[in-house]
Amino acid sequence: MIYAPAGRDAQVAASLTDEAGLSSIAVADLNLFASSLDDDVAVGVLTEEAVRGSDLTPVAAWVAAQPSWSDLPFIVLTQRGGGPEQNPAAARLSEVLGNVTFLERPFHATSFVSIARTALKGRLRQYEARTRLEALSEGERRLQTALAAGRLGAWELELSSMALTASATCKAVFGRGPDDDVTRDDLIASIHPDDRDFVLERLRQTIDTGRDYSLEHRTIWPDGSLHWTEVHAQLYADRYGSARKLVGVCSDTTARKTIEENLRRLNENLEERVRERTREVNAAHQTLLEEVAQRERAEEQLRQSQKMEAIGQLTGGVAHDFNNLLMVVLGNLELLGKYVAGDAKATRLVDGAVQGARRGAALTQRLLAFARQQDLQVKPVDLGDLVTGMNDLLRRSVGSSVSIETILPATLPPALVDANQLELALLNLAVNARDAMPAGGTLRISLRQERVAGKGGDLNEGNYLVLAVADCGTGMDAETLKKAVDPFFSTKELGKGTGLGLSMIHGLAVQLNGALLLTSELGVGTTAELWLPATEQRPEQANEAALPDSDTAPRLKILLVDDDALIAMSSVDMLEDLGHEVVEANSGLEALELIRNGQPFDLVITDYSMPGMTGAQLAEAARDILPALPIVLATGYADLPAGTDIDLPRLAKPYNQAQLAKEISKAVAAEAAPVPRSGSGAGASGSRLAKADDRCDEIGDGACVV
Repeated sequence: MIYAPAGRDAQVAASLTDEAGLSSIAVADLNLFASSLDDDVAVGVLTEEAVRGSDLTPVAAWVAAQPSWSDLPFIVLTQRGGGPEQNPAAARLSEVLGNVTFLERPFHATSFVSIARTALKGRLRQYEARTRLEALSEGERRLQTALAAGRLGAWELELSSMALTASATCKAVFGRGPDDDVTRDDLIASIHPDDRDFVLERLRQTIDTGRDYSLEHRTIWPDGSLHWTEVHAQLYADRYGSARKLVGVCSDTTARKTIEENLRRLNENLEERVRERTREVNAAHQTLLEEVAQRERAEEQLRQSQKMEAIGQLTGGVAHDFNNLLMVVLGNLELLGKYVAGDAKATRLVDGAVQGARRGAALTQRLLAFARQQDLQVKPVDLGDLVTGMNDLLRRSVGSSVSIETILPATLPPALVDANQLELALLNLAVNARDAMPAGGTLRISLRQERVAGKGGDLNEGNYLVLAVADCGTGMDAETLKKAVDPFFSTKELGKGTGLGLSMIHGLAVQLNGALLLTSELGVGTTAELWLPATEQRPEQANEAALPDSDTAPRLKILLVDDDALIAMSSVDMLEDLGHEVVEANSGLEALELIRNGQPFDLVITDYSMPGMTGAQLAEAARDILPALPIVLATGYADLPAGTDIDLPRLAKPYNQAQLAKEISKAVAAEAAPVPRSGSGAGASGSRLAKADDRCDEIGDGACVV
């Protein structure tokens, strides 16, 4: 930039600057010269006489406002002898322009070019400085941006004086405000006591070895809160290798440490939850397997129950029909025996036929017991007396190779049972035990009292007497034990067991509102327990049935009702043989019509199971007409169907003439009111045992046991 308004000075200066390798701009006005100055101007050329007495304020203002890197060089052309030493005005230019070179005229062109090139080099170095400063500024800006983005605090520690310089972010990391004075000692004191020695040791190692400083420690803020601080630093040394300062950054990592701790705990909890969930899944799986197994057992029990129910219905129906046939046979044989009393051979034949029929009757009773349909005579019975009374029979039945041990407490209450059926059941169990001990052994029979609280499986709540029969024989495995009470299942050889013994005992126990429990182990033995309901009632004295005296017994007009012609004929013959007048009817409707027609009857004996109208329905209709008419119900079933509420004397089929006469006498005497049946207490034990012995002799061991 050239300002030389006089003569050819501007033209000469321009040509010389061109020779120096610079482009030039000549201006004719000082104000224009001042306004044209900028950072791109390399050299300013002025003539001393042109600015003498001029206002240099604009130029001075621009010079003063230059950036730190800029110091624009000026070349001032003076007259001979007009240098700053002799010319005060020139000296004033030096103060205003700063970087000034005076060149007296006349001068050689080489001198001007040399001065111009020197000024240019200086200006170029300023440009380099500007570039470096701009780069440093950009780097500083980026550094500050990075520090702010990373929330990093910057710090420097002069090792010679231990003077600390910290940014506001650095102070905040240690819980201080931006205007707080923070020293090295303050920061050291804020470190957690448990971490302080470790931090100081790492600082010493960095200073001694020059290794980068990097660690994480706990910090206690002035408010007492605990924080985590991460610090990184590098050691700066002078040109002689001596440590001069530490420069580093720091950050608050409390949030990250909290997240890491929570994550660690979560992982631990997750592992525990996974283990717990695995246990739950395994438990659920095991429960499911148990439920599946339980369901399979329940289905198997249901199938078994349905099978037993079907077999029971079939067996009960067959036994009932067979019972009716035996009723006819026994009744006719009994009457026939009276007519051949003087003929020994005929009497022997009749007795043999009677024994065979009685065996058939015993078999039907077992079938009905399995089907739970036999008519039971349930009374209070002293079980201790019953077992004691059977002692001789049991010993004869099991033989000399088996010893019998009994445990019979004297203070037990009676049980509600059918004494005759229970004796047969006990005899069956004893014979079974004998057959399980072919080489001999000990048979233990015991009694005890048990209390069942709540519903106990097949047992209702209450007191029970437990009659247990245990042997030390071969025992049974689990599969055999499951089928032990199945009808017609036997482990004995062909011809030595019917397979009805245990099923009959099971049916008897259920009918008595009790249960049969079997436990067995191979090579150890078997224990059978009959759980029978206890009672506070006392056993009654037995009354033996006998035919009434024909001379003193009243002669009655009896209406006999039975749909089976053979049974009706046999029963009519037995009644007429007793001296009664009998009117026969073969259906309930026929009998009811006779009663409605006004025929006088002293007693009605009716079968229960008849088509069209059952015996119970007939009894109800007859009571509506003649409320005081005695009625006896003859049946082979233990229980009448649900809904049959009439209370009538029962005559169990098959019956003999003595039983028939006894029920007639009782019914007439009580006018059809229910009366207690004959007891089976201790006084009757002898007769019962004799009957049981006879019955076992009649039907043989093979029919008494499984």
